[in-house]
Amino acid sequence: MGTKKGSRKRFWSDEEKRSICLQARAPGVSVAQVARRYAMNANLIHNWLRDPRFAPEADDAITEGAGFLPVEIEGALAVPGPQMASLAPDVPLSAQRVDITLSDGRRILVEGTTALSAVLALVEGLMP
Repeated sequence: MGTKKGSRKRFWSDEEKRSICLQARAPGVSVAQVARRYAMNANLIHNWLRDPRFAPEADDAITEGAGFLPVEIEGALAVPGPQMASLAPDVPLSAQRVDITLSDGRRILVEGTTALSAVLALVEGLMP
């Protein structure tokens, strides 16, 4: 059976597969939620989870899983915390996915590798 005109089969790199499998193994997250996030079939993620090349080990899912970082922005000047000060100054912090809910109910969702300094600048720009 052929595919629709103009449609292409997506290619997922090994690193993307590992990242998606790690997200699917995070506590409180279902495979279906992750599949919807990436507009893909959940069965494909289940296949990757059975593959030892992509499936996170139980310890990896807990230590390297997605987590929440407390962020408070006061005024227009952001001061790095103790964790950020311990990193080398030339190493930019980045994240695969950032989901922020502001106190007034607005929500910011950034997907893909993004510098956290850019996200902070975006949030500061939204501040009154």
